[in-house]
Amino acid sequence: MADALMATYNRLPVSFERGEGAWLWDTEGKRYLDALSGIAVCGLGHAHPRLAEALCGQVHTLVHTSNLYGVPQQQALAEALTAAAGMERVFFANSGAEANEAALKIARRLGHGRGIERPTVIVTDNSFHGRTLATLTATGNRKVQAGFEPLVQGFVRVPFGDLEAVRAAGHHTAEVVAVMVEPIQGEGGVNIPPDDYLPGLRALCDERGWLLMLDEIQTGMGRTGTLFACQGQGVVPDVMTLAKALGNGVPMGACLARGGAAEVLGPGSHGSTFGGNPLACRAGLEVLSILREQDLPGRAAALGEALLRDFRERLGGLTGVVDIRGRGLILGIELDRPCSRLVGLALDQGLLINVTAERVIRLLPPLILDDHQARRLVDDLSGLIEAFLQS
Repeated sequence: MADALMATYNRLPVSFERGEGAWLWDTEGKRYLDALSGIAVCGLGHAHPRLAEALCGQVHTLVHTSNLYGVPQQQALAEALTAAAGMERVFFANSGAEANEAALKIARRLGHGRGIERPTVIVTDNSFHGRTLATLTATGNRKVQAGFEPLVQGFVRVPFGDLEAVRAAGHHTAEVVAVMVEPIQGEGGVNIPPDDYLPGLRALCDERGWLLMLDEIQTGMGRTGTLFACQGQGVVPDVMTLAKALGNGVPMGACLARGGAAEVLGPGSHGSTFGGNPLACRAGLEVLSILREQDLPGRAAALGEALLRDFRERLGGLTGVVDIRGRGLILGIELDRPCSRLVGLALDQGLLINVTAERVIRLLPPLILDDHQARRLVDDLSGLIEAFLQS
């Protein structure tokens, strides 16, 4: 049956049939500790009872009507998100890539409104913003772009974390209208910029009249220790994109905006058939409610610090370990050699991890991970890394 699918994924030899919290069970009954959360999607873990009840109730009531009509759940989620983020308006989509497309369209339309013929967005090396033609062009990974040329015009790329490079790009390109960055690069290798980077970008964008657009698709919804990563830096962007954990597995994305950016799109300028339907927005409302009531961002901050400490104690002095870094529950263990083989070794041991940028073990456990599961994660993964480096 796999032959009926396009060969777009290098799938691991396992299929899952049920989950509970931080655990997954495969079709053979084997249990796995999920330290990946569906790539930062299932922040509340699997089969969360409150979310399951909310979704079942919504399915029995109403799933879809389209955006030709009012959607009360959409309005409620928009109000909750804008209040939480300090933003003003939201466009709902189906995915992170679509949310980023909306952000890029806002930037371009704003630029044209200012009389700029070719509005340009500054983006960064090693970034990941999606796989549509515009977002893969914004992405700083040649492997993602190869074979899909011609790429979309209107982007200038600079090193991540380098404020002066952004400033210099603005001097060389008079048509810049926005800067688009991830607060922490996930797919690029769990790259954490200097503490002054986001505040510096905010000040520079204010100085130059540019939009600051933050891709919080992987870092948002509590993962880094605050509801949105930018809040940990005291920064409010002009545009912010969300997806992944917003629906805890129900596909949805959101593009939030404030100020002039919130007024750019009007009737007919953008849209989505499925975006913000009652089912997806009911999921988002319940996720946001649970995150707040249980202070899961705070849990992510405390548990992330503990995991970093424990991994550094176990692996910090080991030859072959380059760096152990993270913020909240996005962590990276960088080795001095390609280590994708660790994914299969961990799978055999009942542990789900990911390797990105060839040499970085990326951990994105659910925010509901308990202390016992955290200890098991450290013990099992540290043992695997030690054996791998000695082999």
